[in-house]
Amino acid sequence: MDFFDVVKNRYSTRAYQDRPVEEEKIFQVIEAARLAPSASNRQEWRFIVVRDLEKRQALGDIAHKQAFIGQAPVVIAACAATDDHMMSCGQPCYPIDVAIALEHISLAAVALGLGTCWIGAFDEAPAKKLLGVPADVRIVQLMPLGYPADKPRPKTRLRREEILMWDGWRK
Repeated sequence: MDFFDVVKNRYSTRAYQDRPVEEEKIFQVIEAARLAPSASNRQEWRFIVVRDLEKRQALGDIAHKQAFIGQAPVVIAACAATDDHMMSCGQPCYPIDVAIALEHISLAAVALGLGTCWIGAFDEAPAKKLLGVPADVRIVQLMPLGYPADKPRPKTRLRREEILMWDGWRK
């Protein structure tokens, strides 16, 4: 699939087929994340691939009762083993780096016929307890992964003229 088709076809999948994701495809999406850029090449990201049904369902409950998360055959808990390094622009590295890696996963998933959904609405403490994540590691996002059982809704996006500025901020 052409890269721009991948980008156009990516959507937040909220229903998944009752079909396992092949291990090779899991390895491929994680490889896409592994190759992502990171600030100072810190590579703070770590990924827990959750296939256990009870743990997936518990993650759905921890994510404010979003049951579709537990219905996905895989949930990726995207973590950061971080030293809390700040970039010179004042932004912390780890949330940005993990987000870049997750977008690589999301786009790789589309290219492989899979769907994902970014999940930031969850309670970190019980998720860490469930998955045995150490206190000094952050869970940044959850991302269900599987074969879509739904269809994308039309995308509503701002027009290019509303988001693009040349040579400075436009009032």
